[in-house]
Amino acid sequence: MRWIFLNYEMEEEALAELHRFEEKLRFQNLINENNPLSKQQMEDNLKEEAKKIVQKYQRESYNAIKNVFADILSVFTFIWLLIVSKKDIAVLKDFFDNIVYGLSDSAKAFILILFTDIFVGFHSPHGWEVILEGVSRHWGLPANHEFIFLFIATFPVVLDTIFKYWIFRYLNRISPSAVATYRNMNE
Repeated sequence: MRWIFLNYEMEEEALAELHRFEEKLRFQNLINENNPLSKQQMEDNLKEEAKKIVQKYQRESYNAIKNVFADILSVFTFIWLLIVSKKDIAVLKDFFDNIVYGLSDSAKAFILILFTDIFVGFHSPHGWEVILEGVSRHWGLPANHEFIFLFIATFPVVLDTIFKYWIFRYLNRISPSAVATYRNMNE
């Protein structure tokens, strides 16, 4: 028999699905007084559902493997585009610089506070957990909760430090009033 599950979490989910289906089937059989299913009919229904679950998780496993290769190809393509189109990137950077520096000081402060609260605020750990579990599922890996908690404990702190350094090193020089507005809005 070919492999079905890429990791143990997929296998546990499949077993839980089959168990829920079996319980539902038994419940429906118990409340159906007119036409109860025979043991053979229930077994046939369970086998049919198991085949559907196997097909579903085989597709998920194949998709996860395809995602890994597609993501690797995407990274190489992105790096190649960065190397090849330096002029286009410079134009794009100038465009974004004009947009960012054209904003009012309060708009800049608002964007800074929004960004920091989303990625390093007190409510961000759950968001990071969802993102990391989604990425691990995307690649067909089991979610390593120790790694996720370690990442959540360290990465937002590092990101916050880098962000504050950028604010007070570069933004202070370019737009001191935006930094003052940021400080006032953040308090």
